[in-house]
Amino acid sequence: MTITRRVRARRGEGVLLREEILRAAEKLLDESGSEDALTLRAVAMRARVSTPSVYMHFADKGALVEAVCLRVWGEFGRMFTENLGGDPFLALGKCARAYARFALDHPVQYRVLMMRASTGPGVPPAAAECFRHMVNAVSACVETRVLEGDPEELALGLWSAVHGCVSLLIAQPSFPWPRDREALIDQIVRMAGFGTALYSRLPQQLPPSAELARALDDFGARLVPDAGEPEI
Repeated sequence: MTITRRVRARRGEGVLLREEILRAAEKLLDESGSEDALTLRAVAMRARVSTPSVYMHFADKGALVEAVCLRVWGEFGRMFTENLGGDPFLALGKCARAYARFALDHPVQYRVLMMRASTGPGVPPAAAECFRHMVNAVSACVETRVLEGDPEELALGLWSAVHGCVSLLIAQPSFPWPRDREALIDQIVRMAGFGTALYSRLPQQLPPSAELARALDDFGARLVPDAGEPEI
């Protein structure tokens, strides 16, 4: 097969060339479903440039893969923030579901950015953005006292629960998960949300199991007449 090489980029066209390389890499990623396909040579061939041209913009394959995966991260921020507003506790649940939906719709990108060990110092940009969005949603709940405690500590627990759920779904696709994946996610979100709300109010010394069960039954019964089925 004959590969037609593009002409050498003129001064000032480096940004455009970088964008073309990223678009070519993104197409390869979509076609293959695996970051393994993103060799610098394969990307160079798809973009019709030389392999050294790719190295001019990306130090190695890891840098290229991360840059490609970050291209969808703007969609994550949009999905998360568009669910904010209204009742803070219900909004938190919607944000958590949007987080899970994004991860499962973009499993390769999520695995690269959120499920592999960081190679550089500090917090990776994707993880930092995830945490910032979660803290913002939790802070609104703390302001209305539906959650009590430090917003960052609460957000870390909630984030861990949702991340754990989607990471298992992505990493263990052969596990006999329930057929209704959305129902599983909904269950995890509700468990994490209500668990956090209750945890912040628990006494240090818990009563015996039978007494605790009765108290929880009473609590659940009191919620039904006023609020109906909560949607978190």
